[in-house]
Amino acid sequence: MALDRLDALEGRIRELVKLVQEFKKKNALLEDELKATRQRLSSQDDMNRQWEQERVDIKARIERVMGEIDLLECFDDSKEVALD
Repeated sequence: MALDRLDALEGRIRELVKLVQEFKKKNALLEDELKATRQRLSSQDDMNRQWEQERVDIKARIERVMGEIDLLECFDDSKEVALD
């Protein structure tokens, strides 16, 4: 009877060892996935900063062109008044 209990205990220990090995493999895979995800996130953050800077630059250019258009309209208005 003691040998049966010892065999059962040995079987459970083997199962636990297999389970621990599986967890270690899964943990390693998850750590690799997490590292890759963090790298992608970092790259995405860099791209977002670039896009934001481009947006700011484009907005400034559009505002400058709109200001120039406003100046042209002011000149046209002054000519129309002078002709009257």
